[in-house]
Amino acid sequence: MQNVNAEKQSPFATQPVGRLILKFAIPCVMALVVNSLYNIVDQIFIGWGMGYLGNGATNVVFPITIIALAFAVLIGDGGAAYMSLKMGEGDMESVKRGAANSTVMVTVVGVVLMAVFLIFLKPILTLFGATSSTDPLLREYAIQYGYIIGIGLPFTMISTALNAFIRADGSAGFAMFSMLLGAIINTVFDPIFIFACNMGVKGAAIATIMGQIASFIVSVAYIPRFKNFRLDFKSLKLKPRTCGKVLSLGVSSFITQIAITVVMVLFNNLLTNYGALSEYGPDIPMTAMGIVMKVNQIMLSVLVGIAVGAQPIIGYNYGSKNFARVKKAFEISIFAAEAVAIICFFIFQFAPMAVVSLFGSEEGLYNDFAVMSFRIFLMLCPLNGFQTVAAIFLQAIGRPIKSAIVTLARQIVFLIPSAIILPMFIGVSGVLWSGLIADGLAFILALAFILYEIHKLKKLHRMAGGEANKINSTEEISQ
Repeated sequence: MQNVNAEKQSPFATQPVGRLILKFAIPCVMALVVNSLYNIVDQIFIGWGMGYLGNGATNVVFPITIIALAFAVLIGDGGAAYMSLKMGEGDMESVKRGAANSTVMVTVVGVVLMAVFLIFLKPILTLFGATSSTDPLLREYAIQYGYIIGIGLPFTMISTALNAFIRADGSAGFAMFSMLLGAIINTVFDPIFIFACNMGVKGAAIATIMGQIASFIVSVAYIPRFKNFRLDFKSLKLKPRTCGKVLSLGVSSFITQIAITVVMVLFNNLLTNYGALSEYGPDIPMTAMGIVMKVNQIMLSVLVGIAVGAQPIIGYNYGSKNFARVKKAFEISIFAAEAVAIICFFIFQFAPMAVVSLFGSEEGLYNDFAVMSFRIFLMLCPLNGFQTVAAIFLQAIGRPIKSAIVTLARQIVFLIPSAIILPMFIGVSGVLWSGLIADGLAFILALAFILYEIHKLKKLHRMAGGEANKINSTEEISQ
C-alpha cells in the first residue's frame, strides 16, 4: 500500500514523460555545462591575456579537477540513483539514509583529495604533462594555478553531489540556480583579476574557487528543505550496505570522469613527445588538443545532462514496475541527445576555427593543428549521443556493471590502445584518429547491450500486463 500511495503522489509516475525529462534535463544540463565552463572560462580569458602557454597550463591542471569531479559524481550520481529507486519502492527511510551517507562520504573524500593534491602538486603536474620538454613558463603557470584550484576541491565536490540529491528530490530549478550563481561569479571576476588587477593565472584560479564556494553555500542551504525526507544525526552514521549500493550505482559516472583524466594525461604526454618530433613542436599539439577536449566536454555535459535528467524518471518507474514509461523515457532522451550531437558535428566539421578563435588570437601552425584536431578526433561524435544515454540508462535500471563496461570501452579499452599504437606509424596525427576508432567501436557495444535490455523490458511489460489482468479478473469475480 505504501508503494501504491507513493506512486499516486509522485509526478514521476503521472506527468507526461517528455515534459518531465524537459523539466529535469534542462537544469541538469545547465549544472554540468556550468561545471565544465569553470575551466573553459578561465582558459578563454587566460588565452587572451597570457597566450597559449597560459592555456597549456590550465590543460595540465584540468585532470585534477576531473579527478575530484569523478569522486563527486561517484557518490552524488550513485546517491541520486539510489534515492530514485527507493522512492519508487516507497522506502523513504532508505532514501534518507542514502542521502545522508552520501553527504558524509563526499565530504571526507573531498578533504582527503585536497590534501593529497596540495602536498604532491609538483610531481602530479609532471605526470600530467608539464615535463622537462615543455616551456618552463608553462610549468610555472600550472603550479600557480594548481595550488589555488586545489583549495577549492572540497567545495566543488560537495556542491556537485548535493546538486544530484536536490534534483532527485524534485527541485531541479534550485540545483540549476546553485550552479549558475557560481558560474556567474567566476565569469565576472575572471577578467577583473586577470586584466584589471594583473594577477594572471592566480586571478583566474581565485575567481574559480569564489564561484565554487558560492555554489557550495547555496547547496548546503537546501539540506533542511528536502521535500521527501528530513536528515538527522542518526542517518549520518555510515552503513556499509548503503554505501556499497550507492557506490555501485555511481560507478559508471565515476569511470566516465576517471577515463577522461587518464585520456587527458596520456594525450598530454603523447602529444608532447610526438609533437616534439614534428613541425608543431611539443607545446602546440598539447595546448590545441586541450581546447578540443574541453569543448568536447561541453558537448558531453549536455548529453550526460539529458541522460541524467531522465535518470530519476527511469529509476522511479523501473522500481515501481511501470516499464512502458521506462522505455518511453529512454527513447525521448536518445532523440534529444542525438539532435545535440549532430548539431555539434556540423560545428566541429564546418566551423572549427570559430571555436578555436574564442581561446585567443593565434596563427599559423597552432590554428592548423587545432582545426585538424576538431575535424578528425570528433568525426564520429554523433554516435556519442546514443552511447552516453545508454550508459546512464543502464545505471538507472540497476545495471551498474554493464553501464561501466559501456563507458570503459570507449574511454579505455578502445581509445587508449589506438592512441598509443597509431602515432607509431603516422606520427602525432595518430592521436587524433584514435577518437574516431573508439567512438565507432563503443557505439556497436552499447547498441548490443541496449537491444538486450529493451527486449527484457518488453518481456517484463507483457508479464506485468498479465498480472494486472489477473487482478482485475479476481476483483470482478469477488464483486
